[in-house]
Formats: sequence, structure tokens, C-alpha cells
Amino acid sequence: MKRGILLVCLFLVLAAGAVYASSFALIRHEDVNFYDVSRARSIEADLYVNRISEAKAKAGVKLMPVAVVNHGYTVKHKEYSFITKVLAARGYLVVSLQHDLEGDAPLSYVGYPYVGRKPMYESAVANILYALQELKKSEPEADFSKITLVGHSNGGDISMFFAMQHPDLIKKIITLDNLRVPLLANVKAKILSIRSNDWKPDPGVVPDDETCEKEGIQVVKMDDVQHVQMSDRGPDSIKAKIAQKIWQFLADTDDDAPAKVAESKK
Repeated sequence: MKRGILLVCLFLVLAAGAVYASSFALIRHEDVNFYDVSRARSIEADLYVNRISEAKAKAGVKLMPVAVVNHGYTVKHKEYSFITKVLAARGYLVVSLQHDLEGDAPLSYVGYPYVGRKPMYESAVANILYALQELKKSEPEADFSKITLVGHSNGGDISMFFAMQHPDLIKKIITLDNLRVPLLANVKAKILSIRSNDWKPDPGVVPDDETCEKEGIQVVKMDDVQHVQMSDRGPDSIKAKIAQKIWQFLADTDDDAPAKVAESKK
């Protein structure tokens, strides 16, 4: 009897893994280049689209949710494919943006809590808003009313800063070791923050356990993960653990109820 139960459990695990892996084969990837004339600024981006979700949206079943991925400082926007693919596999239209350009001022380490970095954050916010504006034209099957933001390190701070500036546009936030901008910041969104074992955030960035529980903020401390491993540069075993945490967070918080396409496009 026990052997039979074990075999059934094994089958279910293997079946779930097969569905998870096969979903990656359904992802469409494009390189996209935006140009914001008002700021004379180029914005390189990677676009990931789940073909099944796209087909459902075109059929009027449900619009695709939107996720924006923000890279860490000195890490390129293309170096988070293990995260963008998880988001796309969950049905999201995903855009990963390049915020740092050659010739930009270096990242500031002056000013508490993040005074010296505010111009960089503001530039990134403008990048995100411009990219969303342009994607609304080319990807009408996506729901831009509320988006999910994902960011590593400085990209996590950019995500939180954007949410502070435009709280009505945010549904969820996932940060990987953001160090400067507080997770709370009066942002009414579902938040997951994955923390490394070596880099420590500024005081007040990560709320205490009681506040996290009250506000519904999930903080996951990974004792075997280093800050620099939270991109494609990390080992496969670490990326798999991070991807699993993100997948589970999305599975627990995604709204599977069909969205009314016509209403969302108004």
C-alpha cells in the first residue's frame, strides 16, 4: 500500500516537473529597442511572451498580466533569463529593461537613505513608463492597468521607488536583495523579497517580522545564496531555488479568474 502511494506521489512530481519544463518551450522572445525622444535616451529591452496566454488573450478569454524586470547595477538586462522565463511560463508578458547606459554617471554611494541615487531611480522610472506606453501599442493583448515589478539589488530599489511614485499601477513586487529603498513605503501590493547571506540592507529597508506578517510581506532568507549569484551568473542550483520561490509566490497570488478583455482595454 505504502509503495503504491509513493509511486503515485512520484508520478505527480514528475508530471508537475514536465509541465513546468514544457511551458518554457512556449515562450516567444524578442529583442526590442525603444527610443524616448523627449529625453534623447535609448532603452534596450528583452520581451518574453507565453504563446498560449497570448492566444487566449487574442481570443478574448483573458488579457496577459505584465511584469517588468529591473537589473542590478553593472549586471545587464539580459542576465535574468531564469527569472523572465519563469514569469513568462506563468503567463506574463515580460519586459526586461536596460537602465544603465555607457556615459551615465556612476552609482552614488553618498546620501542616506538613497539621496545620491535618486536621479538614477527617476531615470529608470521614466524608462519603465515609456516602455509601458510603447508596449500598449504593440501588445494590446496585455493588461497594463496593474503590473508586477521584479528587481535585483539596485533593480529592486528601482522597483520599490517606482511603486512609491505610482502605487496605483502596481499589483506585485519581487525584490532580490534590494538594499536602499524600504519594502513597506506605504505600497499596497503583494511583496516577496528574497535575501542573500552576505549583503545587508540599510536599516529600515526590511521590516521586522511582525510588520511583515501584518502587511503581507514575504521575506525569504536564503542562507546558501550570495548576492552576486542572483542573476544568470549564479550556479544552476541557486537559480533553481530562486526560480522555485518566485514560481510559488506567483502561484499563490496570481488571479486565475478570467479577465474581461473589453473592460480592461477601456
